[in-house]
Amino acid sequence: MSITDYIRVRRLAHASTSLLYTNERILDIALYFHFESQEAFTRTFKKYYGLPPGQYRKLMANVLDKQEEMHMNQKIKGWFLSGSDPFNYEMGLDYQEKHQGKASGYLKSKTVLDSTHFATMMQQFKADKFIGKRMRLSCFLKTKDVETFATMWMRVDSASDDILQFDNMSNRPIMGDTNWSRYSIVLDVPVGSAVIAFGVILSGGGHIWADQFTFEEVDENVGTTHMEPQSELLEEPFNLTFEEEI
Repeated sequence: MSITDYIRVRRLAHASTSLLYTNERILDIALYFHFESQEAFTRTFKKYYGLPPGQYRKLMANVLDKQEEMHMNQKIKGWFLSGSDPFNYEMGLDYQEKHQGKASGYLKSKTVLDSTHFATMMQQFKADKFIGKRMRLSCFLKTKDVETFATMWMRVDSASDDILQFDNMSNRPIMGDTNWSRYSIVLDVPVGSAVIAFGVILSGGGHIWADQFTFEEVDENVGTTHMEPQSELLEEPFNLTFEEEI
């Protein structure tokens, strides 16, 4: 997925959440998420979700009401479900499959999905207490039938929603069936940080369990896993005739 597509999908996912969980006008939501107009927002939203925002709000509100009645026991304190298609996924507590303790949290697909669909079980909190520190997020994960990938992720944002530090394990994804294993992400929390968010992602179909998250400060001897764009600056123009082989 290109950066532009990722940003568009992320904006739409947040917009869909606002449609369902706030009473804000559609125009205000469109402008808040940087769409030029309500019409532009409606066209893009309908392309991805199959419904215009107003119909989506009414339809999914009814679905949510029924799900609330049926799945009250599936709420997990402190966690919420987000992503491009959260209603095609389910999160909850599993008292049978756990690494240690009484239960684990899980995220699984409910329908047949391809690699363009994903959801995340996540939480976020203020960064104030951690500014200037290097923090390690660790947890135990187990997967089953993961068709595309599953990962843990962590992000440090500024007050203006700029991403300052980020790692979603895209260079070490989890696929297929795996047993309980410990995974870690290490990020700095620089000056200007406002929000720290983290969770687990499931892309496409499958099932992922998470247990025993820890969030701890480490010293500078522990390397960060921050994912920086890797590019090589050339000394001079190159392949101007397009005749160089790949």
